[in-house]
Amino acid sequence: MLANQTFLFNLDAQLLFDTILLAIAVFFLFLAMSYLLFNPARKLLKDRQERIRKEIEDAKEDKESAAALKAEYEGRLKEIDKEAEAILSEARQKALKNETKILDEAKAEASRIIKRAKDEAELEKRHAMDDMKQEMVQIASLMAQKVVAASIDTQIQDTLVEETLKEMGDSTWLS
Repeated sequence: MLANQTFLFNLDAQLLFDTILLAIAVFFLFLAMSYLLFNPARKLLKDRQERIRKEIEDAKEDKESAAALKAEYEGRLKEIDKEAEAILSEARQKALKNETKILDEAKAEASRIIKRAKDEAELEKRHAMDDMKQEMVQIASLMAQKVVAASIDTQIQDTLVEETLKEMGDSTWLS
């Protein structure tokens, strides 16, 4: 009866043994494949994830560093602008001081020139007055000689010279 017996799906001991053996072989094959294929693939993916994470961190650090450098350069530019403005302001102040100094020197020089011209004019006036006095004295002397020649006494001669000098002196010296 065993030989004629038909099993549902032909389940016999050999089939069960082959199925168990196949399952064990598939399990070991899965372990071997996991070790040989899946682990390197997992490692490759893990390494790739680590590299991407590191690149992202490096990019963040570079971005922060760039932001810090940008802030530093902007600060330096502001400082340079302030320094340039200070230098320009100082140059303007120096120019104004130099302008004032030059104007003061020019005014002082003009005052000296005017004073020197006045002094020279005064000196010329004095020379002219001295020359006039000498001419008057010469004229008075000539008059006195003529008067003496006409036999006038010395008292009359002195009186005439003094009167002439007084008349000429008052009107001439005042002008």
